[in-house]
Amino acid sequence: MTVADLWRSVRAGEHPLLAIVAALVVIWVAFGLADPTFFSPENLVNLSLQSVAIGVIALGVVLVLMAGQIDLSVGSVGGLAAAIVAVGSVNGGLPVAVCVLVALAAGAAVGLLYGLLVARAGLPAFILTLAGLLVIAGIQWRVLGPDGSVNLPFESWLVKFAQAWFVPAPLAWAGVGLIVVATAAVGLVERARRLHADLPAPTYAVVALRAAVPAVVLGGAVAYLGQARGIGWSVVLLVALVAVADILLRRTRWGRGVRAVGGSARTARLAGVPVRAVLTSVFVACSTLAALGGVLAAGRLAAANQGTGGGELFLTAIAAAVIGGTSLYGGRGSAWSALLGVLVIQSIANGLTLLDLDAATRNIVTGVVLAAAVSIDTLLRRRQQEHVAAR
Repeated sequence: MTVADLWRSVRAGEHPLLAIVAALVVIWVAFGLADPTFFSPENLVNLSLQSVAIGVIALGVVLVLMAGQIDLSVGSVGGLAAAIVAVGSVNGGLPVAVCVLVALAAGAAVGLLYGLLVARAGLPAFILTLAGLLVIAGIQWRVLGPDGSVNLPFESWLVKFAQAWFVPAPLAWAGVGLIVVATAAVGLVERARRLHADLPAPTYAVVALRAAVPAVVLGGAVAYLGQARGIGWSVVLLVALVAVADILLRRTRWGRGVRAVGGSARTARLAGVPVRAVLTSVFVACSTLAALGGVLAAGRLAAANQGTGGGELFLTAIAAAVIGGTSLYGGRGSAWSALLGVLVIQSIANGLTLLDLDAATRNIVTGVVLAAAVSIDTLLRRRQQEHVAAR
């Protein structure tokens, strides 16, 4: 594959994430022109920190959507996890780390229950998780008690991790260098393997281009955000989770199984894919990530209350996944959809806040963007079906 072939594949729509990146650039330029404060290093640092909790939850939603399912209770699971950490550590006097593990275990248990009921009992995920939303929200309120709110001490490592811990500049630059070298090495190994198998292989220029992208993006982020507080460790955690999920989805049998089940569960079963195990695993992963997102949200706010995880959180998480390019119909998407989608949503919210526009306007704009994303998804799916039928 040459650089020209790569460009033709981009124009043919074979790299849908690039369209989301282009949309994000347009949004950033528009808000930057409307209010130059948007591009200030301090504001972008705040934007990155605000994206972490919802980004982790959206990553779990991506996994469930790719398997052709949905989970409406991710917000409530996150709220329950936040309540467990706050009540256990503050009122119960337990170590924060223990409370975090208990919260994650609770999230995994919820996902396991969903998976078993959907995969084995055949219950519809929409209704089941909608019921779970209500039940788990009630349990969250019970855990919080009559006060309905518990504040975390600012000395807690969880609060510092979510708010105040940033990667030292030398370590950040070393990380960028390591990622660029690893990307180039993987590209060269892939090229050698394809040549050995007499398959079309990327040229050295394409390999260099693929390594240059993270060099420019990550290097620019480290340099620019370093003018303020830098890159938070919580942001590093989000990117690491997305990268691991991306590898699992693209390079493992489990990931191929998730896509196969999302495309057609019946066909996947005939092909030997363990459909029940795959469905159970994505629900467990989704609820566990929702719990982790709730824990990070509690650290970010230094508190847990009845509103944590409530309101429109689950809608925002689903919207982020869909806006990022994950199909509502299953079988198509990417782990990076969560990161790009949440950046789009949080950028809109951040920019409209800087312009001193109210929550109603933010909801309207986000809804319009979501409707556009779903329309594009539907058109792409219809075009693919027509292409298959024509063949």
